[in-house]
Amino acid sequence: MISILLPVYNAAPFLEDCLNSILQQTETDWELLAVNDFSTDNSFEILKKYAATDARIHTLQNTEKGIISALRTAYQNSSGVYITRMDADDRMMPAKLKILKDLLVKNGNGYVATGFVQYFSENELGEGYQRYEAWLNDLTQNQSNFSEIYKECVIPSPCWMTSREDLEKCDAFRPNDYPEDYDLCFRFYEKGLKVVSADGILHQWRDHTTRTSRNDKTYANNQYFDLKLPYFLRLEYQQERPLVLWGAGKKGKRIARMLDENKVYFHWVCNTESKWGHVVSSAELKPTDFVKELENPQIIIAVAAPDGQVEILDFMQENNLKKGTNYFFFC
Repeated sequence: MISILLPVYNAAPFLEDCLNSILQQTETDWELLAVNDFSTDNSFEILKKYAATDARIHTLQNTEKGIISALRTAYQNSSGVYITRMDADDRMMPAKLKILKDLLVKNGNGYVATGFVQYFSENELGEGYQRYEAWLNDLTQNQSNFSEIYKECVIPSPCWMTSREDLEKCDAFRPNDYPEDYDLCFRFYEKGLKVVSADGILHQWRDHTTRTSRNDKTYANNQYFDLKLPYFLRLEYQQERPLVLWGAGKKGKRIARMLDENKVYFHWVCNTESKWGHVVSSAELKPTDFVKELENPQIIIAVAAPDGQVEILDFMQENNLKKGTNYFFFC
């Protein structure tokens, strides 16, 4: 059986659409653990109405405000062999659960299954969302999601499924670190789970003005360096190799301060000639060609501009530096 974990907070305008998409699944062996997270609208009444008509739907009240607590409550009350989660304002495509489950049955333990996502909105969809959707689906198509894990969350939070055994290996929803979906993605990576994916859109992500990622202060700063850098230092950093920070804008300066706080020695390079020779934090800024003098470096790239990233990729290729081995995009 599949356990679907569904945190619900003031989702009344979209909740019936979400629940109907679950009821229409071609896979029927599922249970839904819907946790009302202190909603002030009629979300809980909608949940109870649906639960009264289908015994697979279980309604719960959260005891501590927040999405992590809601996920814990749902998970603690679940009994499925396979675990997935859902967002209360989104829609599943009809075969989503069956496709993800079949991938896991075929491949066995050690995998997290995912598929393509599609944003939709009653208003015009922002260019940033369109870029993120295309980037994420490209990674998923190539099953190379973890290759860019330090850039952004590489597995969509409402479009994954894994076995209970593997989720437990990754510590499930016990950590308190936000953003919770990105942190879980890092734990999938840390514990060596492999991505297996399906072609085709499995999940529709609704964009609207009241969605949590737009309004909750937890998600206001989408750089998430406080999450990324500790994982990098634990999983990637090798003290015997030279560490380089590339980029001296606001993002680069933030990472430099964090490296200093962690007492990690690093070189610092940028393309801005007027900054060369200046000592900021504990490092002297140098031209990017300085990287060529280093043997087998590890490079944190803190440049977000698309044109700048293209130039950096060209540099890496010309100098036989490899993604995930020598360089890591942090934005």
